[in-house]
Amino acid sequence: MADFALEAHGISVAEIHRNATPSFLYEAALRFEQGSAISSTGSLIAYSGKKTGRSPTDKRVVDEPEVRDDVWWGSVNIKLDPQSFTINRERAIDYLNTKERLYVVDGYAGWDPAYRLKIRIICARAYHALFMRNMLIRPTAEELETFGSPDYVIFNAGGFPANKHTAGMTSSTSIDLSFGRREFVILGSEYAGEMKKGVFTIMNYLMPKRGVLSMHCSATQARDGSDTSVLFGLSGTGKTTLSADPKRLLIGDDEHCWSDTGVFNIEGGCYAKVIDLSKEQEPDIWNALQFGSVLENVVFDPESHVVDYKDVSLTQNTRGCYPLDVIPNAKLPAIAGHPKNVIFLTCDAFGVLPPVSKLTPAQAMYHFISGYTAKVAGTEVGVKDPEATFSACFGGPFLVWHPTKYAELLADKLRKHHAQTWLVNTGWSGGGYGVGKRMKLSYTRAIIDAIHSGALDKVATVEDPVFGVFVPAECPGVPNEILVPKNTWADKHAYDVAAKKVAHLFRENFKKYEGQASDEIRAAAPRE
Repeated sequence: MADFALEAHGISVAEIHRNATPSFLYEAALRFEQGSAISSTGSLIAYSGKKTGRSPTDKRVVDEPEVRDDVWWGSVNIKLDPQSFTINRERAIDYLNTKERLYVVDGYAGWDPAYRLKIRIICARAYHALFMRNMLIRPTAEELETFGSPDYVIFNAGGFPANKHTAGMTSSTSIDLSFGRREFVILGSEYAGEMKKGVFTIMNYLMPKRGVLSMHCSATQARDGSDTSVLFGLSGTGKTTLSADPKRLLIGDDEHCWSDTGVFNIEGGCYAKVIDLSKEQEPDIWNALQFGSVLENVVFDPESHVVDYKDVSLTQNTRGCYPLDVIPNAKLPAIAGHPKNVIFLTCDAFGVLPPVSKLTPAQAMYHFISGYTAKVAGTEVGVKDPEATFSACFGGPFLVWHPTKYAELLADKLRKHHAQTWLVNTGWSGGGYGVGKRMKLSYTRAIIDAIHSGALDKVATVEDPVFGVFVPAECPGVPNEILVPKNTWADKHAYDVAAKKVAHLFRENFKKYEGQASDEIRAAAPRE
């Protein structure tokens, strides 16, 4: 595209492909990127190299006067000196200038025109361009003609390492965000998810400044438009799976904002985990992995190109990326009204949280700030027992402000729009991991259906003696005996020990937020 250049960004490469078609990007990936292939269902198979997941400890935010007093500095937002950012930026641009060809994707973040950002991706891999073509909201031809200067630019030089001797670097990977320069630089990681979450981090800073709650959640709407739900949850809790609900319209599977007019998706696509994917359990995701989608770090048969979704020899974090418009029940534009139900998903591998419970407003704030789930034993070397994970606001690695900023915004939205909050455990029942069994997906789907239908609104509840949440006595499609977790354990004493342990973990984690939390929120803590 001789009529499009990147001189304004310091890049002088002659061959630049802006917003190329999937067909073109497939061909480029197959020609120039080792290991690329086409799956039996038409997806582009690509490999991210050594990094098969995000590198949160290598993320840096530039310490600049315009954001210094806003940022929640610490292990999530690690300070970077502006000089070090300049060095990394120059290193990235020098690397990109060595390439024969580059790919540019110009797109939007945010479906609501009142809040959307113009994002520019500059990258050296066709796979990265196709990924972000799916994940950003694609401009029309007319919008692309008048796109103008972007609001933020991502320089993806992930094929080139950071210099470990640069001040502030702790490895050869560095993911750097400058709000002052409105730029994001990637070095030393070719994992495509870094770009996606970079955009989310930008929105997580800018939206709260405008009174809009940015959320790590999926969202659905009733087909008649009568109600909207948002489902918060960390990776592996079912956020994407449960949003793929044929009975409802899909707004999005991962990143949304809640403004004064309702909910809107930040993204133009979905990025789903595909470990153990099956057509029977997740038909929408299965069918979406067609031409134009990306399958990342999967193993496939070299002759048939059939993907083995059970094979995790490369990584457990196998992923599929596809645009929203291939989902039959997607609502486009991806905008909906105010949520009637807010659902917190957790995968409790200790097996002590109820499958579903109703939260008071104070409990909603407590569990939102806590952001609890648990790692399953055996997924990491040396892990023998379940491990609790707490991620503030169910999206700790992507927050910029202190978690209480987002909690206050959520509390305000819940109060104004009379939304009910629920805690849904998609984890273990009848014992922890290794003793009990994972909650059946059919039961969890029945719980979500009952929330949406209003069936649980007037059901009698019992208060959990440890966690204080209110557990429905019955739920259509779910055996009554599994609703109270202690009833499912053969060893009741073992349940008491495990529940007390998890309650203690909650309280220990919350100590870091107690200074900013109200007495009412602190009182919502589990009892020991």
